[in-house]
Amino acid sequence: MTRTTPAGTPLGDSFHVYDTTLRDGAQREGISYSVTDKLAVARLLDSLGVGFIEGGWPGALPKDTEFFQRAAAGELELRHAALVAFGSTRRAGVSAHEDPQVRALLDSQAPVVTLVAKSDRRHIERALRTDVAENCAMVADTVAYLVGEGRRVFLDAEHFFDGYAHDPDASLRVLEAAMHAGADVVCLCDTNGGQLPTQLAETVTEVIARTGFRVGIHCQDDTGCAVANTVAAAQAGATHVQCTANGYGERAGNADLFTVIGNLATKLNMPVLPEGKLTELTRTSHALAEIANLAPDTHQAYVGTSTFAHKAGLHASAIKVDPELYNHIDPSTVGNDMRILVTEMAGRASLELKGAELGLDLSGSPEAVTGSVQRVKELEAHGWSFEAADASLELLLRRQLAVAPESGSGARDGGDMPDMPFELESYRVSLDHRPDGEAVSEATVKVYVGDERVITTAEGNGPVNALDAALREALIPRLPWLNEVELVDYKVRILTDASGTDAVTRVLVESRDEEHEWTTVGVHGSIVEASWLALCDALAFKTLRRHQSLSAASA
Repeated sequence: MTRTTPAGTPLGDSFHVYDTTLRDGAQREGISYSVTDKLAVARLLDSLGVGFIEGGWPGALPKDTEFFQRAAAGELELRHAALVAFGSTRRAGVSAHEDPQVRALLDSQAPVVTLVAKSDRRHIERALRTDVAENCAMVADTVAYLVGEGRRVFLDAEHFFDGYAHDPDASLRVLEAAMHAGADVVCLCDTNGGQLPTQLAETVTEVIARTGFRVGIHCQDDTGCAVANTVAAAQAGATHVQCTANGYGERAGNADLFTVIGNLATKLNMPVLPEGKLTELTRTSHALAEIANLAPDTHQAYVGTSTFAHKAGLHASAIKVDPELYNHIDPSTVGNDMRILVTEMAGRASLELKGAELGLDLSGSPEAVTGSVQRVKELEAHGWSFEAADASLELLLRRQLAVAPESGSGARDGGDMPDMPFELESYRVSLDHRPDGEAVSEATVKVYVGDERVITTAEGNGPVNALDAALREALIPRLPWLNEVELVDYKVRILTDASGTDAVTRVLVESRDEEHEWTTVGVHGSIVEASWLALCDALAFKTLRRHQSLSAASA
């Protein structure tokens, strides 16, 4: 079988990237795919360009049976991947063509079948309650039958590494039974996830030398080495790697598809994806996390949002000279971005790089850079954090530029900072605990909008909600464009170990309009005041973006 990328680069069949997210990955605690979810996952994996997609176990699980039925009916059109049905060999004492589980594999209409078989003598004798000879017959009969029916067959040799360490000859007999019956690949499974890279690679090398078979690898992550073991196996000669999206799987999970691909492609220069698809790695990872209803791992290798984020000032200084000095690859290679985090550890280089990321040229205003560094350090010492609040940071930088001498383009950019659309006189928040047990907050705000003094009162299901409602009631009739701002998320963190009444509170507010999303931060001993500061920054940022849009339209 030969596969060709749309650009015409032949990948051939020399190396398999085999995904088992829909079967092994679905065993992760907290994941429950619907059939519609499974179809969406398969489409994303195919779009990425993996070679094989294991869809599940037809005949054993009703959802998997339905998935293959709908795929065969035309709901899943694959351009790059072959669909794989997973199942077991025939049972002892039953012929392959009479075994309903084997028939279900054929009925799935999948062109490829992966059979799982015990390859550890102890499991064969204790779990299957048979002997090695009968186990090998079960493997050989099932493989031969499926191959005779036109299916391509892979064998997953379950518990192979543990079994090989205990009785290597018995484990090899299972592999020989499969290959001599017509299997294409024997995949060595570290089912318990207990292997380390060196010992696993030695076993893979030895098996290939002793058999000459085409070998694959399937690793669980119980030692935290699933990716390292998979890469080590590939370096030792395995040409078929089984992985799951984002490392999903039972217990500690499986080898992460995206990290394995990233390592093989960028470190070993192996063209394991069609041309141009490597840049889809990050987007695909995040999309699959969304379908699984799990938050993406921000520190995941290659595709995490923090993977190319730099915090230390020393790093930023080097990156300013050459980004490759602290990035092991160009982040865009895998569809990711580099970010500079601004914290109390930041120096001048960090601020300049972050400013450039936000569209500000700080190089022409050293006074603004100095002032910004000092201001950030002062605020962070009192609990502020700008790592996740780029909008508040941009406002801080622009305010520093606005007051700095106009010695360069950066100062002029900052000087274009518009005034806040309102000025606070005061606000008051109260809590009314009613006889029926309901607690309602009420907020009153007194603000100036231009020369007009406005007083409004509103209720809410909490003090912050009431304050936001009162502020909107005051502003939107006079500044209707602020109605576009929607509060999306609200996070609170207590920052000190002091008693609750003395603790400092940090609030993050995520807002959006029709075009943008932004996050602002506020810190204070009062949760209400911290929230007010974050809300004010959110409206100030909207004011800035509207001002920029109007300026661009009139230019």
